[in-house]
Amino acid sequence: METVATSTTASPAEIIRADIRAGRHAMVTTGLAPGYLQANLVILPADWGDEFLTFCAANAKACPLIAQSTAGDPGLPVLGHDLDVRKDLPRYRVFHDGAQTSEETDISALWRDDLVAFALGCSYSFEAALLDAGVPIRHIEQGKKVCTYRTGIDTVPVGRFHGKLVVSMRNFTAANAIRAIEITSRFPRVHGAPIHFGDPSDIGIADINTPEFGGEPDIRPGETPLFWACGVTPQSVIENAKPSFCVTQKAGHMLITDRLNEEFRAG
Repeated sequence: METVATSTTASPAEIIRADIRAGRHAMVTTGLAPGYLQANLVILPADWGDEFLTFCAANAKACPLIAQSTAGDPGLPVLGHDLDVRKDLPRYRVFHDGAQTSEETDISALWRDDLVAFALGCSYSFEAALLDAGVPIRHIEQGKKVCTYRTGIDTVPVGRFHGKLVVSMRNFTAANAIRAIEITSRFPRVHGAPIHFGDPSDIGIADINTPEFGGEPDIRPGETPLFWACGVTPQSVIENAKPSFCVTQKAGHMLITDRLNEEFRAG
């Protein structure tokens, strides 16, 4: 049974959320609050909730469910006692009928009593384990967003939800690639091991130099790209499902929780 995150003193995650809520941080959350779980976010009307929950279960690599709110409640107490999904992400994408209509830093004015929030595991969490093991991550060294691509791989369709798998890419030397596969496989609730490595065309990526989301890749001689299922996948799927209203995080702008990454290590 999951316990509610509580503390008598503010955690680094709480401090960063306070900065985000106050508008002092509107950038990506890469590398922030080391050791603390970061999450993707999907907010949908309650009458879409059960269908999306089933979609997550059928596509657990891309959409590993960490927490779900009750309808109308902007809190996720299992992830942070003061957490508020309306204010605690640096940037949100707002969709109407499957099309993005705005980008916001606070969605309080858009909140409704029928909305349900879903927090999904994020690869930023396993990045901390890689860094702790001495495995370098180029996009963090360069202060960029991770490169993210829409693949040719179909997700498992559930009702109105269907679309292509989105992946994030990190490139390593052969020795570090082996270590990265080993380490990330221990974190199935934050995407786990990569789904592919090597030739990007094998998974339908035509040009690795033009990611749909994120920064520009910097792949050097002797390095191999590794591809992980990504929590941006729901955004691709939502474009097809066309719910009347939906909110997600902007790629790279995650929900920082008070839960530790180590709590989500398998075994």
